[in-house]
Amino acid sequence: MKETQTRPILALTMGDPVGVGPEIMVMALAAPQIYQVCRPIIIGDLPALARARDRLAPDQKIQVVESPGAGRYEPGIINLLALSHLGPEDLEYGRPTSASGAAMVSYILTAIDLCLKEEAVGMVTGPISKVSMNLSGYNYPGHTELLAEKTGAPEHAMMLAGGEFRVVLATIHCALATVPGLITTDGLLRLCRLTSRALQRDFGLASPRLGVAALNPHAGEAGMFGKEEEEIIIPGVRRAQAEGLRVAGPFPADTLFWRHSQGEFAAIICMYHDQGLIPLKLLHFMDAVNVTLGLPIIRTSVDHGTAYDLAGKGEAHPGSLKAAIRMAAEMAGRRLEGGE
Repeated sequence: MKETQTRPILALTMGDPVGVGPEIMVMALAAPQIYQVCRPIIIGDLPALARARDRLAPDQKIQVVESPGAGRYEPGIINLLALSHLGPEDLEYGRPTSASGAAMVSYILTAIDLCLKEEAVGMVTGPISKVSMNLSGYNYPGHTELLAEKTGAPEHAMMLAGGEFRVVLATIHCALATVPGLITTDGLLRLCRLTSRALQRDFGLASPRLGVAALNPHAGEAGMFGKEEEEIIIPGVRRAQAEGLRVAGPFPADTLFWRHSQGEFAAIICMYHDQGLIPLKLLHFMDAVNVTLGLPIIRTSVDHGTAYDLAGKGEAHPGSLKAAIRMAAEMAGRRLEGGE
């Protein structure tokens, strides 16, 4: 195992305590390899974690600590910053309450604070329920918007990555009918800048090439199938190119993703949620990672939800969480090499 000083402390938020979050946390930290790349500490609920541990990895010891610096980071020990001790009425699988929702949000807020205070190098988030978040009084569409507000990030974007296959979303959680009105030339230019910087800083790519997806079939077919390409997307691409960014497109989505899978691009800029996530999850359903670009802190996440239908059954797969932990550790290493 590497020396402690070379392994970054990562704050792992449990996510919704009545979803699969506690289970995938236990399964992921049962792998000794995780401790070779980082020092993981879970922020969450003690009864929920103990219940998952008893079912899935009874030999693992839960060590409750008051701060990340007090942890013992070695295989066989799960370090926990216990922010909640929910009762049985708030821990029924698949049935979130206002109390479980408030606890869920508290894990995220605490992890942000730990990262900003440099007590943790980065955070890895478990799956949350947006309904549960709103039930507890926090009206955010999801993690990304909450993180951006609390860290004061003026610009942010969602990247989903599976291996070398990376997609960045121009719009995220919104009705499909509203997408054309949300895409702007200025917004695409900012997204190209943000993505290029992140690929250089956190992924070690000196001169990343970006591919931009068209919104309409056949990239609009010279305006026959829509004018967004000619009026909005092409001007954004040309402005990015004028700044020296390696950006190409817009290309029809039905061929662009194949080209990306062959290594032509470092990442793809997608116009809407499902356009990017369908091909990503087709190829990397078990190991894709959600990364928030533009934050002053490192944040990776699982790419799946709370899976209430699987909660408590021990059937959830920890692959995405393991990949998110490894990616956060790699990003931390690159920032350290860059003097941050």
